[in-house]
Amino acid sequence: METGNRYEPYRLIDPDGAAVEPVAVYFQELLAAGKAPSTVRSYGMDLLRWWRFLRAVDVPWDRATRREARDFSCWIQQTVKPRKVKAQEPRAVGEAGAANPVTGKPSTGSGYAPATVVHSETVLRRFYDVHRDAGTGPLLNPFPLDLARRSGRAHAHHNPMAGWKLERVGRYRPSLPRRIPRSIPEAWFNKLFAALPSNRDRALVAFWISTGVRASELIGMRQRDVDPGQQLISVVRKGSRAVQQVPASADAFVWLRLYQQEVQGQVVRGRTQPVWWTRRDPIRPLTYHGAHRMFERVNASLGADWTPS
Repeated sequence: METGNRYEPYRLIDPDGAAVEPVAVYFQELLAAGKAPSTVRSYGMDLLRWWRFLRAVDVPWDRATRREARDFSCWIQQTVKPRKVKAQEPRAVGEAGAANPVTGKPSTGSGYAPATVVHSETVLRRFYDVHRDAGTGPLLNPFPLDLARRSGRAHAHHNPMAGWKLERVGRYRPSLPRRIPRSIPEAWFNKLFAALPSNRDRALVAFWISTGVRASELIGMRQRDVDPGQQLISVVRKGSRAVQQVPASADAFVWLRLYQQEVQGQVVRGRTQPVWWTRRDPIRPLTYHGAHRMFERVNASLGADWTPS
């Protein structure tokens, strides 16, 4: 994956250094539908895995059949997920299915999480749907819908007095267990908050908890989006891309003010400038992955595996 411009924020590059045209077309479809650049990147990572698999089995993307799709679906559920780990910061990976002693969440082990597998199947099916409708891809989608959903009229005999059951859509789409709402017990949250090393991190976590917005939405805030007088912040919603004001706690604004005092004269001021910056030189705008790594380090110190939204 490679970054581009605002109209083509990401590109999938082949071994010869050229952009993969079918993927570029799909990215343009996503952008035209109002998808955020972060969403395009997420979809691109799924397509990158698929392209690497096809290269390994020596099959062109437009010649892939349901046999390749089936084999890929088996492979992604069993393979080891590549990770970037610094030598001085070893990352412990628990046995698959083992519960974390602090949070009780089951570990995915060294492989891909079930949610990632499900997401990958959806992205690849939609990718081939786009090219099938445009006449630029195979007539048969390698990632078909489940036979039960493709034959006859869906829910033809459904009892209107009964509820709707959850169904799998794709043939190669694994089922996901139902999860209870994620939360951090108050006692553990106090320990986690006390372990945060800086006012920036305390402000971030305080806004996450009190507003309930996505982590990516909070990281994208600009200085004009903070209104301490009314205790409101403005965020760009991931799905609709609409700007929405949400209330935040007074404590969050206090930690933010302390952080702003610390970095005064070190970061660029201005209404359109980011609120959050890195702590190490060279100082640059904080990214979602940087904030996520900060949260991982705090988790590791407590032996927990909570994640930001």
